[in-house]
Amino acid sequence: MKIKNPKMSGVKKDGLKPKQSRRDFMKTAWKGLGIIAGIEFTGLTLHYLVDRKDSDENEKLFEAGLVTQFPNKSVTPFRNGHFYLVRLEDGGFIAMSIKCSHLGCSIMWDEKKNEFICPCHSSKFSLTGEVINPPAPRPLDIYEIKIKDGKLFINLNKKKSEVSLKNLNSLMFSN
Repeated sequence: MKIKNPKMSGVKKDGLKPKQSRRDFMKTAWKGLGIIAGIEFTGLTLHYLVDRKDSDENEKLFEAGLVTQFPNKSVTPFRNGHFYLVRLEDGGFIAMSIKCSHLGCSIMWDEKKNEFICPCHSSKFSLTGEVINPPAPRPLDIYEIKIKDGKLFINLNKKKSEVSLKNLNSLMFSN
């Protein structure tokens, strides 16, 4: 008469089934990870499709200060706002991104050379953000400026890429 080994029969001595096998555990874990990845993909897709950065409700205004606070021919960094505020010789303003258009490194203002320099790959930009020395593929991004009651407000949600000097005047004094 053969006696079955309780370990081999799938039933323990106390009558309970064995715990989940390693293979079943891995199957369950991969299914769970697949569901999580699917939820994340769906969420990102919906966020992309419903993005409304251009609506007025999503204006992110940064108060830079009073117009009189900035002298002509000056460059003021706003690191917490991620932009430089340039006051031109004629009194106009330009708010440009602090990120290089090449790889996104933070640019620095060189007052002696009167230009912006990227420390990562030596791109250089003029006072108006135009590329002087590549590898930057395009000018710096320009932010919309609003002037209300003598105060400067920079709309950080409205960024213009590849602004030419011809249409720069429309961005310098938008009310």
